[in-house]
Amino acid sequence: MKTSGKFLKTIFLAPALAAFAPSQLFACAACYGRSDSPLAYGINWGIFTLMGVILSVLTCIAVFFVHIVRKEELANSGAAPENPSEK
Repeated sequence: MKTSGKFLKTIFLAPALAAFAPSQLFACAACYGRSDSPLAYGINWGIFTLMGVILSVLTCIAVFFVHIVRKEELANSGAAPENPSEK
């Protein structure tokens, strides 16, 4: 129990110290600073590439579920009667 108390104290103390630090905390070149630097262009392209990958994966998942729903509707439209002996 004693180590978990230290761990929790560290978790809450670290952000508090960072928030009240006397020096200014700078962001990366994509968010702050020279936006025309080669580093900023590289970071921006990396962000756009990751967004493209995520959107591609989400699109594939959506297309898969649309495919499943259509196959289910097709299977249910030509389904046999509930009680075949009555036919």
